[in-house]
Amino acid sequence: MIQSIVHIALVVKDYDEAIAFYTEKLNFTLIEDTYQPEQDKRWVVVSPPGSVGTTILLARASKPEQELFIGNQSGGRVFLFLNTDDFWRDYNEMVSKGIEFVREPKEQSYGTVAVFKDLYGNLWDLLELKEDHPIMKRMK
Repeated sequence: MIQSIVHIALVVKDYDEAIAFYTEKLNFTLIEDTYQPEQDKRWVVVSPPGSVGTTILLARASKPEQELFIGNQSGGRVFLFLNTDDFWRDYNEMVSKGIEFVREPKEQSYGTVAVFKDLYGNLWDLLELKEDHPIMKRMK
């Protein structure tokens, strides 16, 4: 059996501001932006540069209950983990583009990591995993 997680839905306030943030500040690629008239919503998918794995579905909140979770999808915990092949290149570029880091870079046993906020306040790890990390071994 082969299965994979294709998308992770991220609740956003506005499609266009979310697309701008992810494509202009994080250099993500806009994979799809398709209007779905029967539901009056858009199917918006973004992906980190060079990634062939899981993508992020930018899902605009459509009910008041969903709006409560914008920026706090994981109750204040780090929610998403963005691995890079060059931590310092990406960290410095993100800082230069105004990304707010709430935890400074730190060397850990698994690699280099810092925590940043997206445009709504969700917490992300920017990390560069060491080559001997189990996830990196799976990618080879």
